Amino acid sequence: MTRHTVVMVTTSYPRFPGDTVGTFMEPIARGVAARGHKVHVVAPWHPLIKRASDENGIHFHFFRYMPLSSLNVFGYASALKNDTDLRPSAYAAAPFALFAGWRAAQKVAKTHGATIMHGHWVIPGGVIAATAAGTIPVILSLHGSDIFVAEHHGLARRAAKFAFQRAAWVTACSSNLRQRAMALGARENRIEVLPYGVDGDRFKPDAIARARVRQKLNISTDQPMVFMAGRLVRKKGFGSLLKAAVRLIPNWPTLQVIIAGIGDLDGELRAEVTSLNLNNNVQFTGKLPQDDIPGYLTAADLVVVPSIQDDAGNVDGLPNILMEALASETAVVTTKVGGIDAVAVDGRTALVVPPNDDLALAMAVENLLKNPSRRSELGQTARTEVCNNYQWTQFASRLDEIYSEAARS
Repeated sequence: MTRHTVVMVTTSYPRFPGDTVGTFMEPIARGVAARGHKVHVVAPWHPLIKRASDENGIHFHFFRYMPLSSLNVFGYASALKNDTDLRPSAYAAAPFALFAGWRAAQKVAKTHGATIMHGHWVIPGGVIAATAAGTIPVILSLHGSDIFVAEHHGLARRAAKFAFQRAAWVTACSSNLRQRAMALGARENRIEVLPYGVDGDRFKPDAIARARVRQKLNISTDQPMVFMAGRLVRKKGFGSLLKAAVRLIPNWPTLQVIIAGIGDLDGELRAEVTSLNLNNNVQFTGKLPQDDIPGYLTAADLVVVPSIQDDAGNVDGLPNILMEALASETAVVTTKVGGIDAVAVDGRTALVVPPNDDLALAMAVENLLKNPSRRSELGQTARTEVCNNYQWTQFASRLDEIYSEAARS
């Protein structure tokens, strides 16, 4: 097997162990490194970064682009407001960050003899990778918000088209993203759907963790618990869950809905909980360390992933929390949006309802709350299928093949 030196250009990566930003980037990088390749991650500097220069075979190169720490606001899920509009500060920082990223990626590639340039998020990581690569083969991976930005901003659209034309191969985490990328210039015979993986050893049933988390939340063993986690932005569908909870409370007065995450809708969602008279039934945990997520998933009776297409047209690619919930053997209720239905099969591994339909969502949740055996059946099937077909090792294996194909072309 050919060993490559891979430069991964990204604008998001867990800034410290347990960080919840860009969580899927770490297993991608680790998986490639575990297969014997040298991995160099090029990413913007951030005040919260606490990474050694070399961890588990991954070498980090964080580039600075603004003189003051407070002005380094590019990347790490902070450039978009509610995941739809670019913040003014991001507009201001973008030219400096793009130039600094290009210079850093080019320098790292030359210094370490890179054989593959792998850009994550076509806007901006893919563009940086494409301009810095020279004659090195370019791989692009699409994750969701990058395609949305390219669709809604003319300059970004032209930059994305350039990157797609330069790419030897493109991966998308969902078929929805693949189709949208082709509309922006990705070549049909050079783009494939490659869903994210999951760590089945980390996300699994755990009776001890279940009891510990429920005790922490003051939820009794026989009290129904629904869990949802994600950035508090419109496309995650938190509002649908709250409206569904209103419908459920008359029959399930002790129901506890646990919402984990931070984001632009924090204040709005808390106010909505009060206006809907749900204060006794909804708990906000704020930002949970990544290491705590497995315990919350196994503590829940149900995990709800009610993703929607927001008013601006933005949708999830493939939510991490969905893959993690399926692996945890906890029953899932979700919606048919983005790449969700590729892994969540209605009636087999989850219950899948239309997006933005709080009545259908409430009915599905109630169906499973009333049927513990059905919950168990769904959860067990989901874990088996996800762990058999969507491990991170399988994801890395396919990337390995893509790198070799690109190097030969």
